[in-house]
Amino acid sequence: MSAPSGPGGLEDAIAGFLAYIARIEGLSPETSRAYASHLDAYLGWTRRAGVDGMGAGVRDLRRYLAELRRARYAPRTVAAHLSAVRALYRWMSLEGLVEADPASALSSPKLPRQLPRALTAEQVDALMAAPDRGGPEGLRDAAMLELLYASGARISELAGLTTASVDTGGRCVRLFGKGSKERIVPLYRRALDAAGAYLATARPKLAARSRTAGQPGDALFVSSRGRAMGADALRDRFRRLAAAAGLPAGTTPHAMRHTFATDLLAGGADLRSVQELLGHADLGTTQLYTHLTPERLQGAVARSHPRG
Repeated sequence: MSAPSGPGGLEDAIAGFLAYIARIEGLSPETSRAYASHLDAYLGWTRRAGVDGMGAGVRDLRRYLAELRRARYAPRTVAAHLSAVRALYRWMSLEGLVEADPASALSSPKLPRQLPRALTAEQVDALMAAPDRGGPEGLRDAAMLELLYASGARISELAGLTTASVDTGGRCVRLFGKGSKERIVPLYRRALDAAGAYLATARPKLAARSRTAGQPGDALFVSSRGRAMGADALRDRFRRLAAAAGLPAGTTPHAMRHTFATDLLAGGADLRSVQELLGHADLGTTQLYTHLTPERLQGAVARSHPRG
């Protein structure tokens, strides 16, 4: 396949790449939007700098990264832009749109190691008490919070749940993570009870409010207008509940995922099990949580080591 010619070459290639990652790799809408934003910025730079994106070399890409640094982008933001550009050129190389992959020679900037932030037991209790369970919206919000804490799900995974995803008989939930990889996570009784109460009484009432054909389908979470709730809608509900519970500003649903992992390790779960429950491809990602539970690890050494 020959490289596209003319000013639309790189723009067309980016469009093809974005379609590919959405359709074939099954990346979440949030990830796809982030790639689109970063690549749009790169496309704009090639035009301003007079660089042929289809024939760019390592020096050109280094110039682009240097411009991002001069604009005072944070190292993590620069790394995110580089990741998107790398993925684009890797795909273009595999598709035969470029002769060589110039991004493969670039090294990622060193990033400070950030420990995930977990909620305290008191903060979790306050958050769980925030929904008003006297109405269908409150029962829905309670089910959302309990499932987040019980499963360690990403908010995009929660938005993808259907009414069949929660197996009350099997006491588990079926999640689809990055790359549409499936995992099954056991649920504790409170989460099962919250999900069961929502499914039995609240969801039918919310779904009946829909005036749009086909809505809400089999989506588990339904808005007050009877529509399927996407990740943005669930994120907004979480933000409101967190504020009502008095949690620090900026607390996100991902904090529940961090809390899930931290509490499991603190309770004695092994890293491999937590890795599987979180859907991490790399054990090193899960190991970050061990820095949050030093007392548990010290206790494990004291109990298990021959000289402990």
